[in-house]
Amino acid sequence: MLKVAKFGGSSMADAEQYKKVKDIILSDPARKVIVVSAAGKRKEDDHKITDLLYLCYAHIQYGVDPGDIFQMIAERYREICRDLSLSIDIEGELRQLKAALRPSVSRDWLVSRGEYFSARLLADYLKFDFVDSVEWVKFNLDGTINQDKTYRALRDLGTERRMVTPGFYGVLPDGRIRTMSRGGSDITGALAAAALDANIYENWTDVSGILMADPRIVDHPDTIRQITYPELRALSYMGAQVLHEGSIAPVREKHIPLNIRNTNDPTHPGTVIMESFDDKQGSGKLLTGIAGRRDFTIVTIHKSGMSNAIGILRSIMGCFADAGVNVEHITSGIDSVSLAISSEESRGSLYTVIGALQKTVVPEAMEVTEGISMVAAVGRKMVFVPGSSGALFAALGRAGVNVRMITQEPEELNIVVGVNNSDFEKTIQVIYESFVKQQ
Repeated sequence: MLKVAKFGGSSMADAEQYKKVKDIILSDPARKVIVVSAAGKRKEDDHKITDLLYLCYAHIQYGVDPGDIFQMIAERYREICRDLSLSIDIEGELRQLKAALRPSVSRDWLVSRGEYFSARLLADYLKFDFVDSVEWVKFNLDGTINQDKTYRALRDLGTERRMVTPGFYGVLPDGRIRTMSRGGSDITGALAAAALDANIYENWTDVSGILMADPRIVDHPDTIRQITYPELRALSYMGAQVLHEGSIAPVREKHIPLNIRNTNDPTHPGTVIMESFDDKQGSGKLLTGIAGRRDFTIVTIHKSGMSNAIGILRSIMGCFADAGVNVEHITSGIDSVSLAISSEESRGSLYTVIGALQKTVVPEAMEVTEGISMVAAVGRKMVFVPGSSGALFAALGRAGVNVRMITQEPEELNIVVGVNNSDFEKTIQVIYESFVKQQ
């Protein structure tokens, strides 16, 4: 059994968090490969180490002394070393960092030091091997990750070692350090799990998994215990704050379960993400999650005989594509079709689209409705429960929510309803109350 565990910035924020991380790791001997982020905030008005490092770089480039910022960074690490009685030569490491604060310093090298320091300190605390990610995370010259070389390099380092490695960065073919986008430590963890064919990839953060709805809209929403990758994709597309897509692909390709856990509540099972679960007709909640986005515009085109006109839908979509406008949802009838587009992304292009439609399609009528929100009820079990759609629309009707548009995927994984922006929160609350609380 092998578990790859990634710990985020909140888990590495101070000595008390390091103690929790150590207890979690040592409680299960299968947790052999540990990936860490840079130290995050200790409290609301605190600073993330990565943000301070970016600020250091900006100061240097504008000829401003970064000394005060460096002292903030240095004191954080000194405090962790002191409180944990670590043996690492932290002063020597800090001297090297300070000496590098010159105009010629590489931005990627500098901002990667947050993860580097976290991994050095945690490896010392656990008495695990420290393995720098430059030894195995291999980038191509164009900045993409070379998976074959990355996987081979980590396997060559040894599959049975107990190690701590930094997230967020790797090395280019010419030896320069290259960082990933923010949140890149999640990608590093997934790469490690995939390279070593881990039994499970654990992503430890400060929340107990993915919530079924936005807690700013629904009070104390339940945690999603099990979710498939397609469901996760559907929720993410509709605005749910979930993992970076790049952090999912490596483990999904290898069919490795991903478990999101809470460092501050380690007994909570969190959320498990897999390609599929054998629970389609079993007990449990009908819905997996609810998510939505505001501010869509619906363009509805009416034309007699539309359903018999070969190529008309292609012509309509071409008008949007030529104007650089993405159609996100579409629903059609016999003589009409409605298309939902982002109001923000289509600003400045909408009238171009309308003009092209009038010229190309020659509609009998056309309506433009703004101020629409799209809300998705996502659940792999809905297809197996007759009347799911009817029950959802009935609940919204009883609550006085006017549904302006309806779309549903062919596999019935999710039902998306378009409602007025003013009904956005109410729609999510009604769906949650009807299909989660009452089950």
